[in-house]
Amino acid sequence: MWSEEPPGPGPERELWVQAQVAPVLDGLPGQPLLIGKSLGCFAAGLAADRSLPAVWLTPVLTAPWLTAALERATAPFLLVGGSADPVWDRAAARRLSPYVVEVPAANHGMYVPGPLTDTIAVLARIVVAVEEFLDEVGWP
Repeated sequence: MWSEEPPGPGPERELWVQAQVAPVLDGLPGQPLLIGKSLGCFAAGLAADRSLPAVWLTPVLTAPWLTAALERATAPFLLVGGSADPVWDRAAARRLSPYVVEVPAANHGMYVPGPLTDTIAVLARIVVAVEEFLDEVGWP
């Protein structure tokens, strides 16, 4: 949970997110796993700086400062996005990580057209993908 409202769109958001997340990371033992959704993905720079594995859900791949942080990462990370999300970039995702889940027709909220059970199936698929990613990279 964020302690205050984030700044508007732009690179200031990355600094704001990092200022929110860094103290939490500093208080954790061992090597934590970062999991962020959308705004939380702007902590990718911290993950890169600290060599932390991560799961980034609906990352804002249209933000150059975010893709630059992901390019610096040395620990593995999973990218999850939907083809109908305007901030998802399929080519960038596949260039940045071998661990990518793209859901056809899913929007930024990972909702897909059709009955709600279709979206529930998407969420189940994401949970399985995260579990497989963690098993593959050997995260405790």
